[in-house]
Amino acid sequence: MMNLLGAVLLVASTVCVGNANALTKNDFPAHFLFGASTSAYQVEGAANEDGRKPSIWDTFAHAGNGGRFKGDGDIAVDQYHKYKDDVKLMAKMGLDAYRFSISWSRLIPDGRGPINPKGLKYYNNLINELTSQGIEPHVTLHHWDIPQALEDEYGGWVSRRVIKDFRAYADVCFREFGDRVKHWTTVNEGNVESMGGYDAGILPPQRCSSSPISNCSKGNSSTEPYLVSHHMLLAHASAAKLYRTKYKAKQTGFIGFNLLASGFIPLTNTSQDIMAAQRARDFNIGWFLNPFIFGEYPDTMKKNVGSRLPYFTTRESNLVKGSIDFLGINFYYALYVKNRQKSLQEENRYTTDMTVEFEPYTGNDTSTDEVPVIPEILKGLLHSLKNDYGDFPIYIHEIGQQTRRNSSLDDWSRVKCMHEYIGSLLDMLREGLNIRGYFVWSFLDVFELLGGYESSFGLYYIDLKDPTLRRQPKLSSVWYTNFLNNRIMDSKITMKIEENSSISNTPLMHAAT
Repeated sequence: MMNLLGAVLLVASTVCVGNANALTKNDFPAHFLFGASTSAYQVEGAANEDGRKPSIWDTFAHAGNGGRFKGDGDIAVDQYHKYKDDVKLMAKMGLDAYRFSISWSRLIPDGRGPINPKGLKYYNNLINELTSQGIEPHVTLHHWDIPQALEDEYGGWVSRRVIKDFRAYADVCFREFGDRVKHWTTVNEGNVESMGGYDAGILPPQRCSSSPISNCSKGNSSTEPYLVSHHMLLAHASAAKLYRTKYKAKQTGFIGFNLLASGFIPLTNTSQDIMAAQRARDFNIGWFLNPFIFGEYPDTMKKNVGSRLPYFTTRESNLVKGSIDFLGINFYYALYVKNRQKSLQEENRYTTDMTVEFEPYTGNDTSTDEVPVIPEILKGLLHSLKNDYGDFPIYIHEIGQQTRRNSSLDDWSRVKCMHEYIGSLLDMLREGLNIRGYFVWSFLDVFELLGGYESSFGLYYIDLKDPTLRRQPKLSSVWYTNFLNNRIMDSKITMKIEENSSISNTPLMHAAT
């Protein structure tokens, strides 16, 4: 059995199955966006240049963390210096949008106070480059990387003081970039950051109680995950109110929040497992969506967590309720859920408060060690969100497939996966789901949070031993480019690609361009 954190924080290879009809971008509504995603620490590099100061992710990476991965983001793939070339690649592909994050500690190095002029210039340059090519910038304000200065001063997200500082940071971004940025996401995967960073302690800032899987020097797993999420909700809502009252009338933009959403499937048809699956949804998605839509936490959380769960005042409830214009979804896998009893000997913490156990969902494929992600699961998840929380816009901010970094450029498994998900999204739109866009994770092979430079999700390969860090297109980038430019890639053509691609344990080779 896998516990929640082991499952939620496992980014596994995906296998997509099924048959898709011929697809082109023209099959989708004109307003539907196709893009790709990265985040600041994973691609920018220049970590010690031009006034930037460390974030908690710098500290986490430099600490080594028990050999989980090698490397750091000091250089990463150097988008800080290569952004013009990268935007040219995006334009050549035909991307509608690029989702990236702003490094808070590059823009405001100490988390509050003076703006770093060189950081401000970089993001203005990047945004201008994107818009000049007709590519929409979709900006995330916080992607795992709160400034280390705020972590040192008051514990970062653990303290209510972060709400004021985040609002001030957001104010700078809205003021300086909002004339060109129309889509703002305040926080990336708030649910996973709370779980992994403050319960299990295997993500930055590595806070937890005594844990068999992490060596935390401080923290409290029984209370801090809930405090962190509470402060994220209030910080988001404060920033959203600021945007709506001060900027929206002139800038006409939208503000949202991002969650990792998994499919939770009862292991058996017993009422106990069915209820357990609902608890898992409440503790992962309802944790944030219930406050956003209804102004309160789910009843199951109130019951299981008790007085350790923070409460909203009437003013706070009204502030949080209705504060998202859209929801960003990151989707990678599904889990079987089984009911369990919490032992009296167990310490109260996020993972035990749910009283569930997890197994990886394998679907019909039990022949490999991979964790399949089947698009039908995503469809069911999105329908359930609509039924439970209403018909608000959704952007698929991340769907990706992991491979070994030094495998072939002919990444046929990634091509098949993209083909299946995109085909499924078309079905979902026809069924009335309010999906506004799809972003591939990731545009480039980047420094992964749990995999470092050992794993790969990118459309472009980068040899880190090459001093030029040249971007090499994989087959997936070729396929996506053809799709975006309305060149039909039906089953006969993709079979032909497969026949002419060496994909199993082959050395790196150039994909066709």
